[in-house]
Amino acid sequence: MSLVTRFAAAASLAVAILALAPAGGASAKEWKTVRIGTEGAYPPFNYIENGELKGFDIDIAKALCAKMKVECSFTAQDWDGIIPALLANKYDAIVASMSITEERKQQIAFSKKYYKTPATFVVPTGSAITETSPQALKGKVLGAQGSTIHSNYLEDVYAKAGAEVKLYGKQDEANLDLANGRLDAVLADKVVLLEWLGTNEGKCCKFTGAEHTDPKYFGEGVGVGIRKGDPELVAMFNKAIDEIVADGTYKTINDKYFPFSVY
Repeated sequence: MSLVTRFAAAASLAVAILALAPAGGASAKEWKTVRIGTEGAYPPFNYIENGELKGFDIDIAKALCAKMKVECSFTAQDWDGIIPALLANKYDAIVASMSITEERKQQIAFSKKYYKTPATFVVPTGSAITETSPQALKGKVLGAQGSTIHSNYLEDVYAKAGAEVKLYGKQDEANLDLANGRLDAVLADKVVLLEWLGTNEGKCCKFTGAEHTDPKYFGEGVGVGIRKGDPELVAMFNKAIDEIVADGTYKTINDKYFPFSVY
């Protein structure tokens, strides 16, 4: 085939491809409604009260939807299936205290952070545990909610140092086993544990040791989880987060739940 013939064939192919493409190129999706998935079992961030989803995550999500000028609906989803359900198009965004980690970024996209809090251990009130390094907790039985940054941290760091790690479907199940003497310590978000320690059930226990913030495990903060194929929705959430922080909406919601800033 001559050079001229090859050029003509390539030009014909290019014309054919352009003819198949939508006029004006691919257009971004126009979002008028956004379906949000959350857990509903992680107070004070998200929980169900009288059949209604409530909590810091829910109030933040509603404020973001108002800024984005979209109608939002909410779906409660068990934590271990929350990313698969997003990828299966059950909803469009996850607002469920999900930390932004490198592992999760391989599956989904994230907005910028909308809060960041440390992890810490709680132990029974009479416990002698004051040091929470992996070496200090060798031989201890430690609990965490499964499929979380806290369970990953325990399995990767503490189990390898000789601790026994037990994982639970919900945070309150781990807390219950701690209260009933089946665990030596539980690792979770400090604010979530603070909420629990203030209840009658949580009077059994206390904080101990240092805060844990290793970015390898605890990430960049908590963000909105979104499918990688929806970059315009990521941009919308990022803009809305900036707006609620700037106009004081974020502080109003923060102060409703916490006596300190979690941003």
